[in-house]
Amino acid sequence: MSSWGFFSDSRATKPVTVCFRIPYYTQWGQSLLVCGSERVLGSWDVKKGLLLTPAHRGGELVWSGSVEVPTGFTCEYSYYVVDDGKNVLRWEMGKRRKLLLPEGVRGGDIVKNHDLWQTGSDSLPFRSAFKDVIFNKCQDLAVDSPLTASHNKFDENDSILVHFRICCPNVEKDATVCVIGSNPKLGEWKIQGGLKLAYAGESMWHADCLVEKALFPFKYKYCKYGKAGNISLEIGAQRELSLDSTEGTANYTVLSDGMFREMPWRGAGVAIPMFSVRSEEDLGVGEFLDLKLLVDWAVDSGFHLVQLLPINDTSVHGMWWDSYPYSSLSVFALHPLYLRVQQLSKSMPDDIKHDILRAKEELNKKDVDYEATMAAKLAIAKKIFALEKNSILKSSAFEKFFAENEEWLKPYAAFCFLRDFFETADHSQWGRFSHFSKERLEKLVSEESLHHEVICFHYYVQFHLHMQLSEAAEYARKKGVILKGDLPIGVDRCSVDTWVYPNLFRMNTSTGAPPDYFDKNGQNWGFPTYNWEEMSKDNYGWWRARLTQMAKYFTAYRIDHILGFFRIWELPDHAMTGLVGKFRPSIPLSQEELEREGIWDFNRMSRPYIKQEFLQEKFGDSWPLIASNFFHEYEKQLYEFKEECNTEKKIAAKLKSFSEKSFLGSEDKIRRSLFDLLQNLVLIRDPEDPKKFYPRFNLEDTSSFTELDDQSKNVLKRLYYDYYFQRQESLWSQNALKTLPVLLNSSDMLACGEDLGLIPACVHPVMQELGLVGLRIQRMPSEPDLEFGIPSQYGYMTVCAPSCHDCSTLRAWWEEDEERRRRFFKSVVGTDELPPSKCVPGVAQFVIRQHIEAPSMWAIFPLQDLLALKEEYMTRPATEETINDPTNPKHYWRYRVHVTLEALMKDKDLKSTIKNLVQGSGRSCPAVAVEKQPVLSSVQGLAGQLNGASAREALVVS
Repeated sequence: MSSWGFFSDSRATKPVTVCFRIPYYTQWGQSLLVCGSERVLGSWDVKKGLLLTPAHRGGELVWSGSVEVPTGFTCEYSYYVVDDGKNVLRWEMGKRRKLLLPEGVRGGDIVKNHDLWQTGSDSLPFRSAFKDVIFNKCQDLAVDSPLTASHNKFDENDSILVHFRICCPNVEKDATVCVIGSNPKLGEWKIQGGLKLAYAGESMWHADCLVEKALFPFKYKYCKYGKAGNISLEIGAQRELSLDSTEGTANYTVLSDGMFREMPWRGAGVAIPMFSVRSEEDLGVGEFLDLKLLVDWAVDSGFHLVQLLPINDTSVHGMWWDSYPYSSLSVFALHPLYLRVQQLSKSMPDDIKHDILRAKEELNKKDVDYEATMAAKLAIAKKIFALEKNSILKSSAFEKFFAENEEWLKPYAAFCFLRDFFETADHSQWGRFSHFSKERLEKLVSEESLHHEVICFHYYVQFHLHMQLSEAAEYARKKGVILKGDLPIGVDRCSVDTWVYPNLFRMNTSTGAPPDYFDKNGQNWGFPTYNWEEMSKDNYGWWRARLTQMAKYFTAYRIDHILGFFRIWELPDHAMTGLVGKFRPSIPLSQEELEREGIWDFNRMSRPYIKQEFLQEKFGDSWPLIASNFFHEYEKQLYEFKEECNTEKKIAAKLKSFSEKSFLGSEDKIRRSLFDLLQNLVLIRDPEDPKKFYPRFNLEDTSSFTELDDQSKNVLKRLYYDYYFQRQESLWSQNALKTLPVLLNSSDMLACGEDLGLIPACVHPVMQELGLVGLRIQRMPSEPDLEFGIPSQYGYMTVCAPSCHDCSTLRAWWEEDEERRRRFFKSVVGTDELPPSKCVPGVAQFVIRQHIEAPSMWAIFPLQDLLALKEEYMTRPATEETINDPTNPKHYWRYRVHVTLEALMKDKDLKSTIKNLVQGSGRSCPAVAVEKQPVLSSVQGLAGQLNGASAREALVVS
């Protein structure tokens, strides 16, 4: 017999048979195929890929197939689920697989690849949050070749060369990975005789092992082994490898065994908006360089993550409205608000130093003074720029920055100049500059232009912002702290992006959210919705560029309103509230469908239903005055809005000029009443196709609905439920699977999705498949039968938190509703005793411990909730610590922490309390199973201890 590597020449021309084998369950009508980079696997054309054959083996549905390739063959490949027409239904996540024929393979050999389907969670170790920060210590390992068995002893009729391959990202220094198993080659379950694996780079470990056929089948497991003798065996059932004669006997078997199975790593972090941070160095607002001190505090407190709100420039209106961080002027430019002007120059003139000191004193207020802070920082920056512009703009660092960012930097600088020149960011008012063109742009930013210095100033500010944030980001990475950013779902309609790429937006629409926990009337954010069809033409290049830019600074990010990637709540641009909208995309109710159900009077149902008695109820004795100005009677005692006030924006505009409103009371109350009447309908007619209709959200709450006949009511209720909860699921799932993978593959950041609100059934399965981490807020449970979420029952792929920036803090929430406090005490704490009226430290510690001991991958706490652990930080009224009020579209985002980072760094007691909670839960530790402490043994004494305002350190949950 020939030994491996010493085959006769007659085999040199024979092909190598490569077999693919993967266990995977599909639905009826679905199949699995392999598609790859070479022609034999379709050259990435899925319809030309290798269709696999299913078979039930050992209780599993296993798909297999084979191709013949020449020796020395290499390619990349992935698995896809397809329908009968080979249309892609889904594909595995993670990196593309690499097919490398083993060294020594000759013609006629059979190489069998045993693969496992890669889910999104399998790719988590390759995200920068883990590979570059949390598990960065593992990247120092030397890459080695596998410990290949001696080929010259290989008898191809007697033995098989098995290649073990496992992903194990969390390996301590001086430790290694081994395989132990039931046969002598694997030590017969003894670590001393196990097969040692070599590090192959990128968290992969591998080794070859010659196994005689007589030793098959055999069972095995992977384990980690440290020099100190500590052994960590992977959890779960034993793995098994057997010979299957029906597939042909392989000479070489490649076991791609996926992830090392262990208790998953869990971490904790702190969340605070950049503008809310307070330090001794800042000028009235948190600054990027403050992040270094925040990172130090996080490390001392046992945290591994710092989460921010969006940090992009929002300078649209030139006033405090721009404090809204989710309304971007540019999705690429950083906000000048966060610039540390003291760091702009190493040789600052005395007069500028004096300006800085004066600004520091004037801006050191309880809350952010947005307008004064922006004005002071830009004024100081302009003075320094005038002195040092030549040296900075000619520096190699600036030239490198400009070269890497000019595609967005030039339009941004030009936009800022035109915004200030025309005194409006509404680019439709810019005359010949209203329509963007590259030719006009180059003239605007050319060195010959009279305003070139103004353009360069915007370059200069962005350069320094980039340098300062990069410094902070690198500092966080070296300290082992993930910096988590925020990806807003929308952009301001008066933005650089809508100016440069108008085809990517539906400018006659507005984005929002239907009624939910945050606002019973829905929300209207004012952003134009996206033209996804146009975006797909270049494979979502605008989105990919956004994520690439974010990845320069962040290793994780939050996808704001991830539901928008499934479907968006779309409103007409004349709407002001968020109630009367429709989902886009969605399958509407057709006129034919409604007629089949006995619905005929479409005008009655799709126009505001306004009876004289409704006017009398809302406006009392003043109803004739309101009616004469806003309505006309089209039938006896039935009214409709006049043309000049038949939309929300028209109503608001007319009320502004309504001279007699002072006799009627509050303008807001009149407007709300008129809006209620305008929204009193049950069907919304599609403006582009009058034969299509959408059921109005919460249509049963309208008097238009209550006055219908019973048959119409029953039909509409059934169609309403079908529209909102059934018929769209497949469409929305497909929509998300087109867009979200592009985002995820555009960078290696860890992605978390904000999945709060009205959640379609398709959302969580798609997020799970893509490896997206969801969000769980205890007071907003996704389970309809619960008032308070149960953190101990959250899934691993989640971030859990007691509150977030869109709701009141833990302290304010606790104190605002006495009856709710009692229900919480009864259902969560398990006692009928009276809860304390204030959120004393014991209450805060109980709630925080609930979350920190949850199975969730991350427990992330707003800084305000952490400060509630200590009474001395509770002097400020709790209501003042809320960051956003979602019910108010013009909310002023200005909250500042009332204690400096320097003071928090000196508070060893608070840091120790937090660190003990984190480490006691097993978070931020190597993958170790932490024994849960029991639920309180004496619930009766709990309320008394809490009411005594003493920290309840023994308060734990299972």
